[in-house]
Amino acid sequence: MMKKRKTILVAALAMALGSTAQNPFVQTWCTSDPAPMVHDGTMYVYTGHDEDNADFFWMQEWRVYSTKDMVNWQDHGSPLALESFSWADDRAWASQCVERDGKFFWYICAHSKISNGMAIGVAVGDSPTGPFRDAIGKPLFENGSWDHIDPTVLIDDDGQAWLMWGNPQCYYLKLNRDMISYSGELGRLDMTEEAFGGPIMSKREKGKQYKDSYVEGPWLTKRNGTYQLLYAAGGVPEHISYSTAPSPTGPWKYAGEIMPLCDTKSFTNHCGVADYKGHSYFFYHTGKLPNGGGFGRSVAVEEFKYNADGSFPTIMPTDEGVKPIAKFDPYRKVEAETMAFSKGVKTEQNDEVGVYVTDIHNGDYIKLQAVHLCYKTPRTFTARVASGLRGGQIEIRLDSVGGQLLGTLDVPGTGGWEKWQTITTDLAALDSYPSRLHTRDLYLVFKGRKGPKLFNFDWWEMRGLEQVNMPLFQTKYTADPSPLVVGDTLFLYTSHDASPEDIPDENEKGSAGFFMYDWLLWSTTDMVNWTEHGAVASLKDFPWRSRENGAWAIQTVERNGKYYGTTSIPPSLPMTMVRPICTGATPMSTIPS
Repeated sequence: MMKKRKTILVAALAMALGSTAQNPFVQTWCTSDPAPMVHDGTMYVYTGHDEDNADFFWMQEWRVYSTKDMVNWQDHGSPLALESFSWADDRAWASQCVERDGKFFWYICAHSKISNGMAIGVAVGDSPTGPFRDAIGKPLFENGSWDHIDPTVLIDDDGQAWLMWGNPQCYYLKLNRDMISYSGELGRLDMTEEAFGGPIMSKREKGKQYKDSYVEGPWLTKRNGTYQLLYAAGGVPEHISYSTAPSPTGPWKYAGEIMPLCDTKSFTNHCGVADYKGHSYFFYHTGKLPNGGGFGRSVAVEEFKYNADGSFPTIMPTDEGVKPIAKFDPYRKVEAETMAFSKGVKTEQNDEVGVYVTDIHNGDYIKLQAVHLCYKTPRTFTARVASGLRGGQIEIRLDSVGGQLLGTLDVPGTGGWEKWQTITTDLAALDSYPSRLHTRDLYLVFKGRKGPKLFNFDWWEMRGLEQVNMPLFQTKYTADPSPLVVGDTLFLYTSHDASPEDIPDENEKGSAGFFMYDWLLWSTTDMVNWTEHGAVASLKDFPWRSRENGAWAIQTVERNGKYYGTTSIPPSLPMTMVRPICTGATPMSTIPS
């Protein structure tokens, strides 16, 4: 009974958070140590990854997320892991990425099997999401010490790049222009009471009370000519404080707390700051996901405004997080792993499709926020899905998991968890809404049998009425249209080009040619909304056919109350020789209405 009550409480908490929350802004995995970077109009955040149910910082990879509106985040998976570095074997801890000269340099720390201590490494990529590779094939810096964790990097106004890291001592290096080598010796900041509110532990006076103390997780930034070093402070549990200096090497002066000690459900904290589209954002981590905690952390974000003198205000953690700063356009291909909030689902990745949503069960959902639905009239919803067994449904709803139902996409069993099919369903009309400029929250609610995994989900796309008039049909490939008017209804007969998954001969799935097995029927009374009647005839209706392929162009006519379909069917000849030389005619039943 206790276990059942706990499950109900966790589900209720998830539902409550999902209706109002933006924090934590990643729910599919436990993430930590956020490092923001703005590039080409997009906010990227690089994170660590705490393993589920961990009892220590057992971290194997780093992850990337991006947004253009600060509420809907796309998961780019894990483009960098311990396996990317031949010298690393454990503890993929905090990191930061920066762009220079069209390259992206990702500074990490990990345990080195060379020195048996923590080491600083660097990977390089051609895009913010990779692929990344070890830039030098060895650590950028190591000496066997365990101090070397949590790198931060700043490219100064004069072009000089600075790299800092460390616990409990804060170290620095001057990077060369290539960003993968350095000049000079390893530097050490003076860890004094004046600089950080208290000296490092080895230099503290017994019985003396200190304002604060540097611990780890530095973040180096610059504002109005003043250098600011933010860091996790105070010991365990940690809060966030900062110091200021006229140069990266100091002298540093303690400036106070930014995020005081709060009930974040994590005994560590790690921050990063960035300005984006006229807003200032403070990133940090908590342990607030269900089953989260000190070893299961989750990244969060708050908007703030600097004080008039450029100093930091006090920033408190919230569940609500930040407000959207742009509208989300659903009338395009949207990766399923883009979400403002989710319940129950996970993400995975492979070489074929990249990142996709998985572990979908009955009652799980994905929420998108500030969706600009109303500038078009929603007409269809298309998704790429895969299911090894039973499939399920995707309910498209507005504003809540039980909100207005726009449509339901039936997901069949596709024959494998990575055998993908693209499926489309029609959408109902929106309720009246006061302005085309307003936005709605969009919920993709997953339904099916209770208990088992239902399907995987790669991407989705809405199309407006203005988009779907041409081509007329999106659910199947059609050709050779033949119209017939009966009363107030227009019937349209078409041939049917098979999708690769519908071709029965495995040897022909990847070959060229017209693979056509049946003829389809559609009808309309307004030339906009069409009813699909399925296959009106197939090659199997012609016993004299000589092969299983070749249901080519059709035309239907009426005479004396009967309907006759005339079509061309090729003989059994090689595809290079086929030409429509045989014509067959068969009576058809009364046309469906």
